[in-house]
Amino acid sequence: MLERLAGNMALKSELGAALGAGRLPHAILLVGEPGCGAGFAARCLAADYLYPQGGPHAEAVLKKEDTECLVLQGEGASGQIAVKRVREMREAIQRSALSTDAAGRVLFIYGAQNLNGSSANAMLKIIEEPPEGVLFVLTATSAATVLPTIRSRCAAYTIAPVPTDECAALLTREGLPARLAQELAFLYEGHIGTALQAFRNDTFKAALGLAKELCSYAAQNDTYRTLVLVTKYERDRESFLALLWQLDQLCSAVLRRPAYGAEQCGGLTPDRAARILQVSAATRKAVTGNGNLRLAVAVFAAEAAR
Repeated sequence: MLERLAGNMALKSELGAALGAGRLPHAILLVGEPGCGAGFAARCLAADYLYPQGGPHAEAVLKKEDTECLVLQGEGASGQIAVKRVREMREAIQRSALSTDAAGRVLFIYGAQNLNGSSANAMLKIIEEPPEGVLFVLTATSAATVLPTIRSRCAAYTIAPVPTDECAALLTREGLPARLAQELAFLYEGHIGTALQAFRNDTFKAALGLAKELCSYAAQNDTYRTLVLVTKYERDRESFLALLWQLDQLCSAVLRRPAYGAEQCGGLTPDRAARILQVSAATRKAVTGNGNLRLAVAVFAAEAAR
């Protein structure tokens, strides 16, 4: 299944060789920016480990449906992986018998940077004394954000975005119209997962559309319509941050290709895009620092369209 992972030829070759020779480390850390496909890569590796011959069970792993795969990930508003959940997984691994259909069992730890001190210590006990046949596959947005005690026990690999042309071709095969595939591949710089979200996820798609609208208002110095658009976020911190993130992607795209501002962002120029990026960064700092959200929204509108 690793061959289904786009790009990353060296990584696929190294992991494939280790699998074939039976030398795969028992703990793998896959590092990649959000949208790069680290989670998909983790499932591809797990499928090849559990079911070397492929088949329906291997496909089920990719669909997150296989019973030999256990999952740990952040929960609640904090997004932290609780020590209680780690202990539950440890018991599940130690007490349950392995299936005769699979070569072992896999424990996914999605977002390993969300392990806190207590949960990391509990996880360390499992990784240092792994039950027979268990593969630990961790993902993280950055190796530096994973606690050293966990990171040092893993073989780390980096998942990279794919070239824009390759990303566009893959998106087309997923059903996106060619022109849209090319735009999203460029906008999100080869992050296939992010581009697919922009096509399939209505909330994500809506945020992108509003960010484009905001760019257009800013290009026209239209403070009033900018304020009207963002006022709806005065009580929705997370959605406002999502809008700012989309805005950052658009402004970055305009800086890389000035014509994109005329094509997709209502005439936004590189100079104004650079200014909006500065305003967005300052606003994000205020919002994430528990500043007054209503005030932050109003100031953003005034500064972005000035």
